[in-house]
Amino acid sequence: MAQTILKVENLHKSYGKTEVIKGVSFEVKKGETKVIIGPSGTGKSTLLRCINQLDSPDKGRVWLEDVEISKSHIDINQIRASIGFVFQSFNLFTHLTALDNVRIGLMRVKGIKEEEATKIAVEEFKRVGLGDEMHHYPAQLSGGQQQRVSIARALAMNPKLILFDEPTSALDPELIGEVLEVMINLAKEGTTMIVVTHEMGFARSVANDIIFMDDGIILEEGPPGDIFKKPKHKRTAKFLSKIT
Repeated sequence: MAQTILKVENLHKSYGKTEVIKGVSFEVKKGETKVIIGPSGTGKSTLLRCINQLDSPDKGRVWLEDVEISKSHIDINQIRASIGFVFQSFNLFTHLTALDNVRIGLMRVKGIKEEEATKIAVEEFKRVGLGDEMHHYPAQLSGGQQQRVSIARALAMNPKLILFDEPTSALDPELIGEVLEVMINLAKEGTTMIVVTHEMGFARSVANDIIFMDDGIILEEGPPGDIFKKPKHKRTAKFLSKIT
């Protein structure tokens, strides 16, 4: 039986009087690609931020393997080194080259020397199909290339899990495919991933399991064949009818 990499239990998060996450629980197994879908504003991105402790949940617990990472005294830098995060807006350092963006975490967080960090970075650039662009600055790269740098940066840290927060939503339509291709290859390699996305073709073909969220809760969870072909909830069916 596959090892549980992440366990989320009864997670809650509010901003002021607005409750965004309302008791979410699920698990992710090693090598699994879990895709989270649902309407905008339903808490999907907030959920990822709470998992990575970018936002502190108000209630609930999160485990990475057998370590509870939602405890207040946890070493947050160590956690973020173990959970990669690929943002919508790339979040690259604009004053650094692509190479420096990828190796900076290795050097500053993991204490790896520059020569070894460079070797690791170069391998990850090859993995995302960007070997020739590593010395360019973000402004010299397309949106798709910048997002692939972000993925290389996450991969370089050798995380146990990578979170993708709508990684194609900021891209022009013609650039989406190059990013999805990298993610499809990662899934085939057995990279453990949670992906928030509106790309239903990706969800249908790559996900081991799909979560449908609505109004801060998990309304339905199951394999793609069940979610897309025979959803249990009318709300799920209504959502999918509008975007597939």
